[in-house]
This record gives sequence, structure tokens and C-alpha cells, in this order.
Amino acid sequence: MDRLARVGVLVTRPQHQAQGLCRLIEAEGGSAVRFPALEILPVADRPAIRASLGPVDRYHLVVFVSANAVRFGAELLGQRRELRLAAIGRATSQALNAAGHRVSVLPTGGSDSESLLAAPQLQHMAGQRVLIVRGKGGRELLGETLARRGAEVTYAEVYERHPAKPSRESLEQLETAWRQGGIDAYTATSGELLEALVGIVTPRCRELMDSTALLTGATRVAERAAKLGLGSPVVLAAGPDDESLVEALIRWHAARERLRQS
Repeated sequence: MDRLARVGVLVTRPQHQAQGLCRLIEAEGGSAVRFPALEILPVADRPAIRASLGPVDRYHLVVFVSANAVRFGAELLGQRRELRLAAIGRATSQALNAAGHRVSVLPTGGSDSESLLAAPQLQHMAGQRVLIVRGKGGRELLGETLARRGAEVTYAEVYERHPAKPSRESLEQLETAWRQGGIDAYTATSGELLEALVGIVTPRCRELMDSTALLTGATRVAERAAKLGLGSPVVLAAGPDDESLVEALIRWHAARERLRQS
């Protein structure tokens, strides 16, 4: 089907995470413009991190907060398959499954810390040792809340996020495409990614962001956009996964077309 015909979407996810979303957009007749705003890199001292954690089976629960946490931190689990694992959302759970691990705790709805914390299994954590596998500078809500519920929380920070460094040619091509009407929406699945995007695009692209729809799966990203002074109309998906983002984009485009024809 061509439910996104003539819709150009700037996909800002890191390069290794963008393909699924781009394929779905293109399958619906849209144009996916690949422009990674963040680079995800492993921390340099992973062996030291692993040594500092001690035996992984000493933890009652190991929480992975993202697919990137699985990508760079699944090795912490070794060959242990009986560990109790939690994933913050569907993409993270799928990454763990692909790595050969079974997820015991998963949000029934949503893909963020708030949704995971609502899980019945995490309400009473007294005496529980919890290992949270995440990137440097991650949100503190999950760990702080589990600690208030009685858990002993340890972090394994296995990757870092850095603003991308696009070439001058890439920036010029993006500005040209945007000025010519080739970008109808841009994605941002985290506040950090949004800030990185604002920081690396040209001044003219930054101006054009105000009249371009922001596609996101988290209200906190929309709130961050407002704090950054962005005037972008927000298209809020049910979650940050590829399918939810495309479904929201299709609904937004259909509504826009009806408005144009009225």
C-alpha cells in the first residue's frame, strides 16, 4: 500500500538501528531520509566493568534498558540462561531473545521506565539485588524508584552516546532536500537524540524544524522539544518501536490529507 505516498521522513536513529523503520516507511510508499543524529559506541573499559560487578548470578534481576544495552552488555550474562531478566520494551526484549535469553519481566504497555516500573513483579523489591545495564548518563528514574522500593541497585554502563559528525556535503544535501519540501516529518525517540539533532543541523534546517512534524513515541521528548524552543507539531505514537511510529505517521498523514481536501 502507499499510505505514505509523497511523505518524506527524516530518520535520525543511529545507523545500526534505522533500517527497520526506513523499510516500513518505504513499504508504505514514503521516502526515508537517513540522517543519524547520534553515534552509539561501547565504553572503553568493559572488562573492568565486568570485573567490578562480580558473578552475574548474585543479582536477583538484571534489567536491560534498551536494545543498545543488549548489544553491548549481553556478554555480561555469559552462558547463563536461567537468570531473571527484565526488558524496558519490545525492541529490547526482542534483542535479548535474539541473543538466546528469555525475558521474565516486560511492560504490558509502553516502552519506558515508567511502564516497566508498573509491572507487578517490581512493586516489592526489599532485599533484591538489581543490576541495570544501560548507557552512560541514562535516566535515573528506574534505579531510584527500585531503590525506594527496597532494592540494592548496581549499574553497568556499557555504551556511550555522542552527537554524530555529518559531513559538510551531507548537511548541504539535507538542507536542500528540506528547503525543497522533501522533509514532512522528523523522528526523535529520545530527548538526547533531539538535542543532538538540533545541535548538528544547519541554521536553516533548524528554522525549518519549526514547521515540520516531530514524530516520537514519548511525551517527554515532546516536552524537551518545547524547552528547546521548537515549534514542531508533535505526532505522538503509542511507543518508540518502528511499527507504532509508522502507524502514527499514517494516521497523521491521512488526517492532513483530509484537511487539505476539505
